[in-house]
Amino acid sequence: MSSPSKRREMDFMKLMMSDYKVETINDGMQEFYVEFHGPKDSLYQGGVWKVRVELPDAYPYKSPSIGFVTKIYHPNVDEMSGSVCLDVINQTWSPMFDLLNVF
Repeated sequence: MSSPSKRREMDFMKLMMSDYKVETINDGMQEFYVEFHGPKDSLYQGGVWKVRVELPDAYPYKSPSIGFVTKIYHPNVDEMSGSVCLDVINQTWSPMFDLLNVF
């Protein structure tokens, strides 16, 4: 198993063991849904959101693709596609980040 594959598996397992609900697509670790609750003491408290995550073959050297499936109104989320628009996920991604940090 190559280094990116080991890292993808490790990050995926850490996410599965967290408080987030993770649902695989096609029984793989490259595409999956993550469901999470809005943070307490915020406008999103009480809400539940579902996000689709796609990990490229070159992950963690290339950033994951993340988009909301559940409709959300936020300045860093494209209203039409649900894509998350953050520098840390797009332009300034680093292999030092992992999936748990993203969520």
